[in-house]
Amino acid sequence: MIELVLTATGAQRLRFAISPLEEVLGAIQVLEGARRHPAYGPWLSTAAEHARTLPLTELRTVLGATRYITEFLSPPPQGPRTTVDAQLAELRRTPPEQVALELAMVDADLSGLPEDPARARDLLGDQLELAWHELIEPQWPRLHEVLAADIDHRTRRLGEGGIELALADLHSRVKLTGDVLTVESAARSRTALDERGLLLLPSVFAWPKIGVILVPPWQPSLLYPARGVARLWGPSRDPDPRLVAVLGRTRALLLQVLAEPSTTTALARRLGLAPATVSGHLRALAGAGLLAATRHGRSVRYARTRLGADLVGA
Repeated sequence: MIELVLTATGAQRLRFAISPLEEVLGAIQVLEGARRHPAYGPWLSTAAEHARTLPLTELRTVLGATRYITEFLSPPPQGPRTTVDAQLAELRRTPPEQVALELAMVDADLSGLPEDPARARDLLGDQLELAWHELIEPQWPRLHEVLAADIDHRTRRLGEGGIELALADLHSRVKLTGDVLTVESAARSRTALDERGLLLLPSVFAWPKIGVILVPPWQPSLLYPARGVARLWGPSRDPDPRLVAVLGRTRALLLQVLAEPSTTTALARRLGLAPATVSGHLRALAGAGLLAATRHGRSVRYARTRLGADLVGA
């Protein structure tokens, strides 16, 4: 059992972020069969054959470990807008002694890696970058939308009911009791969170696992499966005919798929429509009080209002 003690200082530094490199690592583990979930089927059907042609032998070996696969391959991101380029740059700055320490903990045969930890680091970094461009980058807008929606959902719950509500359905193996967050694990440790707090990382490719990062000097982090993955590659359901009769097919479909907040661009991509067309329908639905728009940095996300949710539910 891993126990994370939410000290007065640590509890104030609970924050969410998105890690592009975690998605690369998780995707390769899915390809290797280490992580299985029916939702990955559509992605696997197109990615598996291409992945077999990529020179990722050493990276696959590291990720084939059963208990530990290193932390330096996915440096904890600073926030939801961290880019893969920033993470790769930090990976390549990892001190050789830290690389050697972590590779020594990997329970896999790493004899194929260069003995020099700096060369091993750079080789794995190059393979990670290749895997990103070939396997994840084409899907990234859709993946990022799911991750951002999960963070929006949990941030709202944090404001409504505090840490307990925000973490309530994080994972079946995670439980908050008082000021101790417990994670069911074969490992045994108890860590009092310091002023760095705890970084929460939703992941598309995490199912069915959950991960805890506690190896110094990295930021304490908890990797968990993001909500909405099952809908990511599945086709959109036809809208309710009764909604279509009232709103028209496109507006009914938009209202139906906006169970989670989304942007105009992501909705257009998901539904195969022109962004301008989607934008016009979203404005109409918002004008009728069925949707609300919230600005997040440069993007605007739409979500159902209570009225919109009641209409879909009815």
